[in-house]
Amino acid sequence: MKKMRLVFLLICLGILCGYISAEGAADAKQFLESGDAYYNDGKYDMAIKEYGKALAIDEGLADAYYHRGLAYDKMESIDKAIQDYSKAISLTPRHDDALIYHNRGLAYLKSGNYNEAIEDYDNAIAINPKFTEAYHNRGIAYSRKGQYDKAIEDYNRALEIRPNYGGAYFSRGVAYVKKAEEDFRKVCAMGNKMACENLKQISE
Repeated sequence: MKKMRLVFLLICLGILCGYISAEGAADAKQFLESGDAYYNDGKYDMAIKEYGKALAIDEGLADAYYHRGLAYDKMESIDKAIQDYSKAISLTPRHDDALIYHNRGLAYLKSGNYNEAIEDYDNAIAINPKFTEAYHNRGIAYSRKGQYDKAIEDYNRALEIRPNYGGAYFSRGVAYVKKAEEDFRKVCAMGNKMACENLKQISE
């Protein structure tokens, strides 16, 4: 009889735990959704609080880390954004995280960590070879490192995928000008007056 009571008690506890777990998951999802609503309204501080509540219930909720990272990014809390993106990446299946890598790359780009940004764009492109924004933003990272040929290659790749991508045309134009500026500066230093004039015009 005691054995039957013990079995019954364990069954009840199992049902109760399952109920609590399901209820907790539902609450976490509600906080995630309310966080998204605040984010869409531009209330990023409130969104961050809601995502935090979701994570207090379910610390394995990758979307909450990712969305909170986006909110931190909007508030220029770049270090916190990178931390949340990194956590989201660690919890997300490899084939689903191209966008997270891309956005962490943007955060690294903002913070001046160009090598880390390029590495994240490499990962995003490896997962999604037609990710035009990843090519474009990797080009920007290369350009800021003074590697204009690599930047132009990335802008060209972005334009092959999306021929009407205005941002890539603009960025490629800037890269061409920067390359020309470097060449004019070298030739100007050799005494070429025309190169010096062109360099002056570009600088203005």
